[in-house]
Amino acid sequence: MKVLLDENLAHRLRKNLGAHEVFTVGYKGWAGLMNGELLRIAEESGIEVFLTGDRTLLHEQNLEGRNLGIVALSSVEWDILKNCLPAIVAVIDNALPGSFQEVDCGTFSRKKTAGE
Repeated sequence: MKVLLDENLAHRLRKNLGAHEVFTVGYKGWAGLMNGELLRIAEESGIEVFLTGDRTLLHEQNLEGRNLGIVALSSVEWDILKNCLPAIVAVIDNALPGSFQEVDCGTFSRKKTAGE
């Protein structure tokens, strides 16, 4: 499956998503495009899944009739995502055109130290 990795995600994900063919927004030359334009160009280029850390995308874009699925992750931090790779790959494997799915990998929280 052809997967597009959003600018806000750790690029280390690119080589850790199983057998999927993964491209970054930057590699494709699409950095800086707004979400609607980015999704349109991605679809025209045969991208089947858009992987992002932007969980508000569901409310910002009309996904009806889209030819790609969107997978949103709860974190963009590699140290969190690396422990969630099997779940991320499973959701990508099952993504359908026009679908929006979230993967809860946890989130970053700063540990408080004594005196804070």
